[in-house]
Amino acid sequence: MDLSIAKTSLDTVIGKGRAHLYKPIQIAEILHRDRTMGDIDLQDLETYRTASRKWRNSVSLELVGRISTSSAPYQDNLFNDNATPPPVLAILGEANRRHDGAIEAYIYNAIGRVHAQIAQGLAILRESDKTHFDVKSFIELFRRDPGLARSIDKIFEIIVYGLFSTLLEALDVQIGVKINNIDNTVLQEFSDFTEKVLGLSEGTPEMYQGPKVYRVGVTNAADRGLDMWANFGVAIQIKHLSLSTKLATDITNDITADRIIIVCKECEKNVLVSVLQQVGSLNRIQSVITEDELEIWYEKAMRGQSAELLGDKVLHRLRNEFIAEFPSTTEFHDFFTQRGYDQLSLTDVWLS
Repeated sequence: MDLSIAKTSLDTVIGKGRAHLYKPIQIAEILHRDRTMGDIDLQDLETYRTASRKWRNSVSLELVGRISTSSAPYQDNLFNDNATPPPVLAILGEANRRHDGAIEAYIYNAIGRVHAQIAQGLAILRESDKTHFDVKSFIELFRRDPGLARSIDKIFEIIVYGLFSTLLEALDVQIGVKINNIDNTVLQEFSDFTEKVLGLSEGTPEMYQGPKVYRVGVTNAADRGLDMWANFGVAIQIKHLSLSTKLATDITNDITADRIIIVCKECEKNVLVSVLQQVGSLNRIQSVITEDELEIWYEKAMRGQSAELLGDKVLHRLRNEFIAEFPSTTEFHDFFTQRGYDQLSLTDVWLS
């Protein structure tokens, strides 16, 4: 194996990374440890397999404000033959030492580009007002940029959450639970259960609150499972990728709720309904909302009759969720220069 093949493996890992780029950071920190400390053997995975997670987390916490919470097997995919196994890391490490950390700099330079692109998305949210914000253009910014396309699922989640949560808050709706039979023997025997689980008792037999939706949060790379849930009994699954029969089936198999709302592209709706009919899961789908419908609703929220009530609130939620989801770029420049990466050539290393 030569350096050009090792570079291809490295570029593949970088290209597949989502916005937080945990795996590229882990590679960079393995190479950094090898170059500066010399206490690991890049050909011997066990000298850095587990320890490198700590090295990565230290840097990712500084640069993106969070650490990877994926399972250990998923994190270890980094060392599979189709990613950057020890032989690849050994070749990268030799070149990295010879060029004073230039491959580390190459990796962090790629990470810096993604951070800059994310900053562009945040700038749009911060500078836009309800008169000018266009949700379709915002989504397309992430779709067309290779550095951001892997994170389009999270962008889609944020878009859905910002609108849904604002509309539910603005609607005069109450969601409640009520004990119909106060004299129920089970209630009397399990009064502590109803108080702790339902918040109800003989003295407080009913409770009401406004409807709300909640994002489940950052997930692993598997594009399936629950994305959002609501306190009125529905689970919300958001899809942006092309749906296969297996993926459509997984949507319902992985969610135990009886009522599921699916948000997807217009072109996927008929495929989804057809597949779910075939597997007998259609009765669990409360509704399918398309991206086209979201765009129409956003247009109404920003510039319709209720824009004064809704527009600014939607944008406020979009900004907050975007900041919470995606990495900050404030520390990156300092980190890059403190390591001395700004002084290194990022082209000569691949010519040797």
